[in-house]
Amino acid sequence: MKQTTIVAALALLAAGAASAQSSVTIYGRLNVSAEQQENITANGKVKVLQNSASRIGFKGTEDLGGGLKAGFVLESGFSPDTGTGSATGGGLTFGRQSEVNLSGGFGTLRAGNFTSEAYYATADYISLHNHDTGTSEDKLYAYLGRNGNKIAYRTPEFVKGLTLEGAVTAGEGAPRKRTYDFAANYAMGSLQLGAGYEKADSATPGESAKQYAVRALFEAGPLVFGAYVQRDTNGYGANLGDRTTVRGSVAYNFGANELHLNYGQAGNYSKLSDSKASQMTVGYNYNLSKRTKVYAFYSTVDNNKLNYFGFGARENNNALNDFKDTKSLALGVRHNF
Repeated sequence: MKQTTIVAALALLAAGAASAQSSVTIYGRLNVSAEQQENITANGKVKVLQNSASRIGFKGTEDLGGGLKAGFVLESGFSPDTGTGSATGGGLTFGRQSEVNLSGGFGTLRAGNFTSEAYYATADYISLHNHDTGTSEDKLYAYLGRNGNKIAYRTPEFVKGLTLEGAVTAGEGAPRKRTYDFAANYAMGSLQLGAGYEKADSATPGESAKQYAVRALFEAGPLVFGAYVQRDTNGYGANLGDRTTVRGSVAYNFGANELHLNYGQAGNYSKLSDSKASQMTVGYNYNLSKRTKVYAFYSTVDNNKLNYFGFGARENNNALNDFKDTKSLALGVRHNF
């Protein structure tokens, strides 16, 4: 009897040790808004229930000993307004993120499908009011990275607050054979700096693209200021030439309230006249708790000859409808779990 009790106790201890060495977390976000949108589609003004990058995910780590850890992330998008997944046919896939990683004193090695490091270090970092999602997301930033088939490395802090990241994608026969992605982040108190670079190769002359950007964010009590400058080549299509984009954002936080304002402007491409664009968003968030907030915003995009994430304008009533002066008025709720 005593031997049985001892064996059972040892089994419980072993199980406790194993559970302490590994963990799996379920997380996610539901972000949906009721909106009146103007010129988003050819239908003029429409009223919609807008999904803004809602997702569910699973992440875990295992302590391998000696400071070495293994981890994974699996994340799927879905639409709260319909209950369907983001995949064709409505199923859940892990297209938002699917990676395995190893980390330790040497830094972090990652492999799989995940978002551009350069984007996170610049455009996303200053998108304060709705996590750069939905109708009011940054429409002007030239995103070049291919998220899939990536191998990446993140350094430990060389000096306090400084980390570097780099990634490369396997070509696997795609027209753009490889993409390269680099980012730097540096935090020193209230001032946070970042930089990013992407290059997308192509076997076709004139179709290769690249972009580089720098970012700054400064916190002054309840006020937060952010800005980035981006220079891209062929970011929105072949043989467009060079273009400069700037964006600034400001947030004022008091109690449970947040006031937001951001404005961005993209210049003309050097090889395409009348291709400039601008975007402005005014927003208000109220935090019901640490995980739940309600929000309202008004966002407008003014385009000329280019189509930004479905907000396009084509002159002279050609094949594409004139979506110039796109607008959206929204009231939404965001809940993290």
